Amino acid sequence: MSAFNNVREQIGRAMLDRALSSNRHEFGSFFLSRFFGFEITYDVDRCTVSFEATEPMFNPQGSLHGGILATAMDIAMGHLLQHVSGAGTTLEMKIQYIGSVRGGVVRCEASFLRVGRSISFLQCIARSHDEVVVAHATSTWKRLRR
Repeated sequence: MSAFNNVREQIGRAMLDRALSSNRHEFGSFFLSRFFGFEITYDVDRCTVSFEATEPMFNPQGSLHGGILATAMDIAMGHLLQHVSGAGTTLEMKIQYIGSVRGGVVRCEASFLRVGRSISFLQCIARSHDEVVVAHATSTWKRLRR
C-alpha cells in the first residue's frame, strides 16, 4: 500500500471513530454530523455548519463531493428551522454549485427567506476557506407537529 493510500485510510478510520464515539442522536450531534466533523453554531437568525474538507470526502475529480456539500447545507437549514420554530422536514431543495472545494474549511450559513406557521423558506450559502461562494441552496420546509 502506498503512503498516500495509508494516509487516506487513517483519515477515514478517524472519521468513523469520531462518528462512533457517541450514541447521541440529537440536533447538533448525530452520526452523520460527527462522521463529517460538522461543527454547528447559531447566531440570532442564522445557523452555520463548518467542516474541514478532507480527501476521503472528495470525488474522483479531486474536489469535495456535491452530496456532502448538499448534506451540510440541508443540515444548516434544518437546524436553523428547529432552533427558531421547531423541527421540520425538507419538502424541496435546490442547489446551484458555483465553484469547487479542494480542501480547507467549508462554511455553510443558513438564513430564513420567510418564516411561516407551517411552511418556511430558507437559503444557505457555502463558502470555501478563502470566503469564495461555492454553492447556494434554497429550500422549502414543513414544520412537524409536536
